[in-house]
Amino acid sequence: MAATFTDSTFDTDVLKSDKLTVVDFWAEWCGPCKALGPIIDQLSTEYAGKVNIGKLDVDSNPETSMKYGIRSIPTIIFVKNGQVVDKIMSAVPKAQLQSTIEKHL
Repeated sequence: MAATFTDSTFDTDVLKSDKLTVVDFWAEWCGPCKALGPIIDQLSTEYAGKVNIGKLDVDSNPETSMKYGIRSIPTIIFVKNGQVVDKIMSAVPKAQLQSTIEKHL
């Protein structure tokens, strides 16, 4: 199961992580986000121990969403060494997420 990131844990769990971290910005009311959710959960299991993968609810965590300029959801950012190294803005197939993860490992 994917981790849950929040405004209060983002710095520690994402920016200071020593692993590549994938953050899915989503909301409960977003249909494409709900479709992407199971894929994010699958990836978190497949990459357990190698990549941190989690979700951040934009409605509950507006500070982080604003800081990263999230204007549409789902948006997935890939963070390595505290820096955003890639971004995908839409629900995409699992294979596209996997190739982006592999590119930054």
